[in-house]
Amino acid sequence: MAMLEVENLSVNYGVIQAVKGVSFKINEGEIVTLIGANGAGKSTIVKTISGLLKPKDGQITYQGKNTVKEKAPQIVLDGISQVPEGRHIFSGLTVMENLQMGAFLQKSGSEVNKGYQEIFERFPILQKRKNQDAATLSGGEQQMLAIGRALMAKPKLLLLDEPSMGLSPLYIQEIFKIIKELNEKGTTILLIEQNAKQALSIADRGYVLATGKIELTGTGQELLANPEVQKVYFGG
Repeated sequence: MAMLEVENLSVNYGVIQAVKGVSFKINEGEIVTLIGANGAGKSTIVKTISGLLKPKDGQITYQGKNTVKEKAPQIVLDGISQVPEGRHIFSGLTVMENLQMGAFLQKSGSEVNKGYQEIFERFPILQKRKNQDAATLSGGEQQMLAIGRALMAKPKLLLLDEPSMGLSPLYIQEIFKIIKELNEKGTTILLIEQNAKQALSIADRGYVLATGKIELTGTGQELLANPEVQKVYFGG
């Protein structure tokens, strides 16, 4: 059984149908990527899985449980955390306070403290800047903070929405390295990316979206080698 299964998902913004009968699955331990141009429906799918949007039609099943009617906090408790597009760190709050926001549903103080320790071991720069206003961090540091904040909820499934957006090439390499390491340590990942080559290079499987529908699917390596993908996304 898949960890997450999306079946015939349709999502509207008013009269505009942003997602049109999309189906895909994520197995435990995988990195699965959704790639596509702006407006393809990628972020809409992530927000719907997270409970921030409600679908017009379709099913979302997580570990055998239909989550379509669940509110976002319950979905976090179920084990799904989202790193949103644009990071959305809380300016005016310190790095430490941002991490605390990620742990707001955790009831065990010892587990929260363990979470801080794990985040600071993974992102030493955040420990150095823990008392600094999060808004003063660089773009790459803010992305690390956004990932750290999501990890504070102890997710089994991590949803990453455009994690490389607006970052320097050096930080892009670092963020993709972090994603791979998180997966190797047991976190299942759904990766939404415009940087198709980077995403497919680390993904077990991928889905190509266009105008709200899935057009292609395959392993990461199959899609990297696909002439149509190369032409559209790599200029080949």
